Amino acid sequence: MNTFTFTPDNTECTVEAYLQTSYKYEDMDGRLLPSIIVVPGGCYSFVADREAFPVVKEYYSAGYNVFVLNYSTGPKAKDFRPLKELLSTIAHIRNNQETFHSNSKIAVIGFSAGGHLACSSGTLFNEPEFLNSVHIEGDIRPDALILGYPVITADEYAHVESIENVSGAKKGTDKYTWFSLDKHVDKMTPPVFIWTTADDEIVPVQNSLKLSLALSSNHIPHELHIFPHGPHGMSTCTKEVGSYDPYNRHWVDMSIRWLNKTLDFEG
Repeated sequence: MNTFTFTPDNTECTVEAYLQTSYKYEDMDGRLLPSIIVVPGGCYSFVADREAFPVVKEYYSAGYNVFVLNYSTGPKAKDFRPLKELLSTIAHIRNNQETFHSNSKIAVIGFSAGGHLACSSGTLFNEPEFLNSVHIEGDIRPDALILGYPVITADEYAHVESIENVSGAKKGTDKYTWFSLDKHVDKMTPPVFIWTTADDEIVPVQNSLKLSLALSSNHIPHELHIFPHGPHGMSTCTKEVGSYDPYNRHWVDMSIRWLNKTLDFEG
């Protein structure tokens, strides 16, 4: 595993790179690999470690180059700053493919509020309100999204703290409700894999259901898994992250198979 940290142009964030160096990829005749960017949760107040490296290991083992985005949080989470950092990371990887031994295929995986940010990359990248305030050189649309128990809505099912932090506005205002991502799904939204639990008490399952309905209405390929039980923030569902659940852990293998098929990658 070749690891290093970089900062995309015109941002203040840091990105951790975990690039393939195993024997399987040492003699690839210049073959470039797809990438996945990990976006941990944390209410846009902090970046949760338990949804960072434990997730890296899963997708690295599947043959992907993996990146972890340490994005702006707290008072710095407003004004599209986290989204600019994520989309700048996508552009940076595509603009430096030889450096990262990566091809142009990039997926984003996010959890909870990180799921909101990941979903934003596929639903807000072409919104005039975003484009009028931010300029990024390069192709910024992700090719696929994987969302774990994601924050999506800004309605009665919203995770209020997350939406207030990213919008910089109070609950019920126009600026706050604008960040309801199910309202921004369109024909350009990439394919999506979603998983959550039916009894999540922090981010209600309706967030995932409303996103699925919006994706269906726009004929966007997607896969939705709702496990019957499990608390919010299960990450990889292992003892390492303190949420061991061998049944819910099936989401990892299912998402890898889905991603391989979506990106046409043999692993």
